Amino acid sequence: MIYIGEMNRLKIQRNTSVGMYLSDKINNEVLLPKKYIADTFKIGDIIEVFVYKDSEERLVATTLEPYVVAGDFAYLRVRTITQFGAFLEWGMEKDLMVPLQEQSKKMEVNEWYMVYLYLDEATDRLVASSKINKFVSNDDMTLTVGDEVELIVFEKTFLGFNAIVNNAHKGLIYHDEIFTEVNIGDKLTGYVKNIREDLAMDLSLQKIGVQHLVDTTDKVLVYLQKNKGVLSLTDDSTPVEIKSTLNMSKKAFKKSIGILYKQRMIRIEKDGVYLV
Repeated sequence: MIYIGEMNRLKIQRNTSVGMYLSDKINNEVLLPKKYIADTFKIGDIIEVFVYKDSEERLVATTLEPYVVAGDFAYLRVRTITQFGAFLEWGMEKDLMVPLQEQSKKMEVNEWYMVYLYLDEATDRLVASSKINKFVSNDDMTLTVGDEVELIVFEKTFLGFNAIVNNAHKGLIYHDEIFTEVNIGDKLTGYVKNIREDLAMDLSLQKIGVQHLVDTTDKVLVYLQKNKGVLSLTDDSTPVEIKSTLNMSKKAFKKSIGILYKQRMIRIEKDGVYLV
């Protein structure tokens, strides 16, 4: 099969004046226009191409790599606005349309938006939607607390940042549990912290439980080793001071210090922590 909106591995079947025709295993064909043909291409080669419809609605292949393929999410910039919708830059010669009815809010030129790319069955065209919640669901999840997951940050709320989880689900990272800079569009590794009865998912950017303490303890130790064995933080240090120095919560800092103290690796003074 030749899949629209996806990368396809196809065989160069024949050469013509307008380009090379590529075929799949059952001899479906698509044109690779002349401008995309490399000098090294020859009949019989298997090449990887992206297949979509050009500005004249013809199915074509290209060696250009899009910023997003069908079934995935991406953070893209609006190039133009028309009466039909917004058009996004996505690495192709023909811009990607977000129809008016698929905009979660009215889009503006030069602004960036998280979108989902899909093949519209009614028109057989690739379109994008910024209505992210339509394309994620926490029903039938197989995730459990502590699982490592891939995140794409797509929305900031008063509670924190909503993120797409494993390209299929949705979760929330709370503001007070973020110890590094986070922006819309960031792709991050995270961990499932909690799954509530309503299937809402809480996320963490730090490992959960004992493994998290191992990481934070190692972070304190590395800091001491890199700073002549001195860490100018105490029990009286504010959460802001601890976050700016170590990128961790005060609770994690105190537990890590306790672990290192019990292991007799540090001594705790009134003005800070010292490596033994």
